[in-house]
Amino acid sequence: MGGALTRKSVLLSSRRRLLQFLAASPLVASAADVLAQEQRLPDPSIWGTRTLDKLITSPREAINVFDFEPVMKKNVLPVHFGYMATGIDDEVTLRANREGFLKFQLRPRRLVDVGTLDTRLEIFGRTYPTPIVLAPTASNRAFHEDGEIAVARAARTGNHLQMLSTVATTSIEDAIAARGQPVWFQLYPTDKVAVGDALARRAEQAGAEVIVVTADVLARQNWETMTRLWRADTSNCGSCHGAGLASFLRRKPNFAGLDTSGLVSTGATRLTWEFLKRLRDTVKTKIVLKGILTAEDAILAVDNGLDGIVVSNHGGRAEDSGRSTIDALPEIVEAVDGRIPVLIDSGFRRGTDIVKALALGATAVCVGRPYLWGLGAFGQAGVERVLELLNQELRAAMLQVGAPTLRHLAPTMVRRA
Repeated sequence: MGGALTRKSVLLSSRRRLLQFLAASPLVASAADVLAQEQRLPDPSIWGTRTLDKLITSPREAINVFDFEPVMKKNVLPVHFGYMATGIDDEVTLRANREGFLKFQLRPRRLVDVGTLDTRLEIFGRTYPTPIVLAPTASNRAFHEDGEIAVARAARTGNHLQMLSTVATTSIEDAIAARGQPVWFQLYPTDKVAVGDALARRAEQAGAEVIVVTADVLARQNWETMTRLWRADTSNCGSCHGAGLASFLRRKPNFAGLDTSGLVSTGATRLTWEFLKRLRDTVKTKIVLKGILTAEDAILAVDNGLDGIVVSNHGGRAEDSGRSTIDALPEIVEAVDGRIPVLIDSGFRRGTDIVKALALGATAVCVGRPYLWGLGAFGQAGVERVLELLNQELRAAMLQVGAPTLRHLAPTMVRRA
């Protein structure tokens, strides 16, 4: 009797393990998914999905910013595409930036007069027709021969605020000339104080009214996606890119004429609040701190006299904490309490993403990869179309939540999912 029970227990245990194995099998899961689809009406998106064999052939054909990415991938070298697309390590933060928006839902309001819509952004004495800002992105000539000049001209067309990267392939002087008005200069302080100071002074002399100090580039980034695409690239990268930091800096016009001897990294592991205080005495520009992700650092930024902050995780390229910027935003806005502007970047792809951030208290939203998709796909015209689409979606989302101006966007229009 006891033996029979033991055998029965073993059989039940084995059956249970088999069922657990089958439940975890991707083959069984796929079959279940197919069966489920057969038992219900198909989702409409099934009939209107993007396919890689039918790419858009002009900017006007794009119906959202995502349409540009596969065209860019087709146009540029694999390693260059990888440089744009990569996150760091497991790319948890890269994914979190997009998934983070699902944690927040908009609360549409009705019977509000939104017949006249005002999306104007006022910041540091200048007014722009939109709160959509072009974030600083590096090495734009890797994606199109016109590089940052094409981006600046597109920003000029829509009168967008633009930030230029320290390691752009266009100088701050040429970018401002192409933009037709001052751009903000994003500063990598480097590990050599004199170089960081010289870069800031150069930007100020060129006409930049705001220096955006980047605080989150510390360790050497493990960009796995870029590395794998690089290994698959048959191009002779050595013909354009020499090895080492010195070769890298020679391709970056903002470093021209500066004494970079002894420079080890464009990042700054010794960056402290003292550097920012001293920078205040070096330049007369506004100083904004980029890379803030906690209320504690936001309070310190205010206490140390910073003129603004950018809530940013570098688009998932600098650290892999797994926390999205939209998730970090509310605590930072609460800590700042309106004392300085709070901008935000990382993962913004839709007008609803932008409205969620603005309603939660962001002053403006910076986009990066989407306009690079447009640049790599169609040059200046692609960048212009990306910005046009984002503005259209922004306006549509504002209408739906009942906000005729940016000032009407409020936290009550958003709830945690």
